[in-house]
Amino acid sequence: MKDFGEKLWQRIKNTPYRKRVLVTLVAVIIGTMSILFSTRLSRMLQHKEMNEMALWSYAMERMGESTHNDPLIFQVVHNQNIPYILLDEGGRVEKSHLIPEAIVNHPDRRMKLLLKLSKQNTPIEITTPRGYHYILFYGNSALLDWLIFFPYVQLAVVAIFAFFAFMTFRTSKQDEQNRVWIGLAKETAHQLGTPISSLMGWLEYLRSQSVPEEAIEEMSKDLKRLIKVADRFGKIGSETALSATNLGEVVGDCVIYFRTRIPRRVTLDYNGLAIAPVRVMMNAALFEWVVENLLKNALDALQGVGAISVIISTDDEWAHIDVKDSGKGIAKANWKKIFEPGFTTKTRGWGLGLSLSKRIIEEYHGGHIAVVDSEIGGGTTIRISVRKSDD
Repeated sequence: MKDFGEKLWQRIKNTPYRKRVLVTLVAVIIGTMSILFSTRLSRMLQHKEMNEMALWSYAMERMGESTHNDPLIFQVVHNQNIPYILLDEGGRVEKSHLIPEAIVNHPDRRMKLLLKLSKQNTPIEITTPRGYHYILFYGNSALLDWLIFFPYVQLAVVAIFAFFAFMTFRTSKQDEQNRVWIGLAKETAHQLGTPISSLMGWLEYLRSQSVPEEAIEEMSKDLKRLIKVADRFGKIGSETALSATNLGEVVGDCVIYFRTRIPRRVTLDYNGLAIAPVRVMMNAALFEWVVENLLKNALDALQGVGAISVIISTDDEWAHIDVKDSGKGIAKANWKKIFEPGFTTKTRGWGLGLSLSKRIIEEYHGGHIAVVDSEIGGGTTIRISVRKSDD
């Protein structure tokens, strides 16, 4: 059964989107028609039972009170399993069927039942040829109750099916997007391999020339960073090993790298080197990528002038990294949208950086990343939260 369910799920996921929409639409139409048919059938049965009770009442009025004991006429009612109570003009029970004796003999409980039966069907007043008056209270048969209730069951089934179909389509769409991003990341890593190898060769050539050592050293740092970037892209979509790492050192390396490459009118402050070491489970290469992406976005928001602060803080369970800038800010309506694939407020770029950052933090590291504060013209603070390691 489990294998069948897995095969069915895979078959649904692999079905083209338009076909799945068509299948869902057909299922909804079939469900709706089934509900309408069940409703019509229950109404037909209800009218049939009303007519049978009306026939019995008419027979009593024409032939006398002995009719309710006539086996030929009484059999019509009993075969339909219709519950009823026949009261005389004094309110005493003359006859009952499919009503528990505990209710029939208890005045209060009997009165509640009579009110219930009155809501289901209008009581029938009977006057026999001898002048006796009766009133007949009757309800729905068990079959009719099931038919009346059945459309609601069908509606619930259709709703559940529609919900799971929607979730399937949504999951499939997300899976398709993920496959695109993963394929793009791996292809980028592959394409970077050739120029990186070439740059390594040129860097060795420059070492043999009369080029200042300081320039070669900075170029070497940039080349190592480019190798890291290619390695990060290659890790997207693969199993990622985590190890207990000093958070302050990883974030600090990113800050130090950026400090020598930011505009002169931008300041970059960091408190991580002045606090006690904080160890978290992480993949350092991917985690650096996230921090660098936040720093780069902060620099873009400053447009060459302003301040950036990177602040590490902790509580009993979590370690937090706040990247705060004094830039142009983000509208509150976009606080969550900036992490969606393809969303960007820039004139250039694909809007993948924060989307991949969110995936790295939440799926690979079990943490959270979100905008915690921002206002137009007042800067932005984005927080990364990861669990502290016990090691």
